[in-house]
Amino acid sequence: MKAIEIKKNGGPEVLKIEDIKLGNPKDGEVLIKHHAIGLNYIDTYHRSGLYPVPLPSGLGLEGAGIIEKVGTNTNGFKEGDKVAYAAAPIGSYATHRIYPIKNLVKVPDGVDLEIVASLMTKGLTTFYLLHKTYKVKPGQTILFHAAAGGVGQIFCQWAKSLGCKVIGTVGSEEKIEIAKKNGCAHVINYSKKNFQEEVMKITNNEGLPVVYDGVGKSTMEKSLACLKMRGTFVSFGNASGKLDPLDVGKLISPKGLFFTRPSIAHYTSTRKELDEAADKLFSMIKSNKVQIKLFKKYSLSNAVQAHKDLESRKIIGPAIIVPD
Repeated sequence: MKAIEIKKNGGPEVLKIEDIKLGNPKDGEVLIKHHAIGLNYIDTYHRSGLYPVPLPSGLGLEGAGIIEKVGTNTNGFKEGDKVAYAAAPIGSYATHRIYPIKNLVKVPDGVDLEIVASLMTKGLTTFYLLHKTYKVKPGQTILFHAAAGGVGQIFCQWAKSLGCKVIGTVGSEEKIEIAKKNGCAHVINYSKKNFQEEVMKITNNEGLPVVYDGVGKSTMEKSLACLKMRGTFVSFGNASGKLDPLDVGKLISPKGLFFTRPSIAHYTSTRKELDEAADKLFSMIKSNKVQIKLFKKYSLSNAVQAHKDLESRKIIGPAIIVPD
């Protein structure tokens, strides 16, 4: 098999493709031949060292493929099953891998593996954001940053299907139409306008019940200012950099705000939770309430370019890596 490894933290250039031998799956494990591999911003955090991992390490938390071998006690997973995952252990940037069934889900007929690989992480993220971390209600106006990005395109469609009015922010004029096409009622280019001021205009100075922020450093303080009394700030990413220390007295206390930092792992820690999230995601795909068009495919040997494009914001939709 071939796999991407990093032996040190750094820029995209530390990604190296290696020939690796795999053994046989053990108890509770299966051997998966990847059909497609998810490309996510969190991969750059592991590569750079922002989210430290023991080195040397593989990379990637998301993939979809076919089971080629099974170990013992695989609880209904069998050879030939279409499967997908979006969880540790790291190592999806590979043609094949051995993976524990506890984090694996079966992919139903009628759902394409390339589409699944592009949205397992993004789709499960959207599920917990909208249905668990803060349960939105029909008629609510909510704010989502980076609305034209990979998560944003899925989130905005999903939120609209639930009856929400979505205000989306984007970083350039060309991304405005993308955000609108995917369900945003209002789109703000935060590189040209003060999104806090625009949000308050849209809401008649009432503010919002919730802000979903995967951008981080550059948007946190104004996002908090957009919230109404007892509003909720959901911080789930660092695309613009690690968050600054939070001044609770200045930013949280005056309106009694809620601040949370969730992840997929917090909402898929049991088989019941994982199956609930995956079943909902697959139903959204099959019903066409969430429609996915792949933005780009990269070969495994071209992972360096994929990371360069990811960090320079050139990827404006779901993208995948395909085995060479």
